[in-house]
Amino acid sequence: MKNHQSMRYTILIQWSDEDNCFVGFLPEFTNVMQPCTHGNTYLEAVQNAQEVIELLVETAIEKGEPLPKRQKFQAIPVLQAA
Repeated sequence: MKNHQSMRYTILIQWSDEDNCFVGFLPEFTNVMQPCTHGNTYLEAVQNAQEVIELLVETAIEKGEPLPKRQKFQAIPVLQAA
């Protein structure tokens, strides 16, 4: 990736039975149709999503538009075995 800011955004990947592929969602980019990308493999979907984020960030910077606020990571509590 050319732009390190692109690596700081959330990518959600899910399998879609309807589409018969992995689909990628970019939750911070609310101005983008969801899902925004896909891939035949999980890795391909991630790579495609990274490319889309990079393009969105570059376009926003070129247009002088603000970048979306990044989501903060929230840890999921680990269940303890009894």
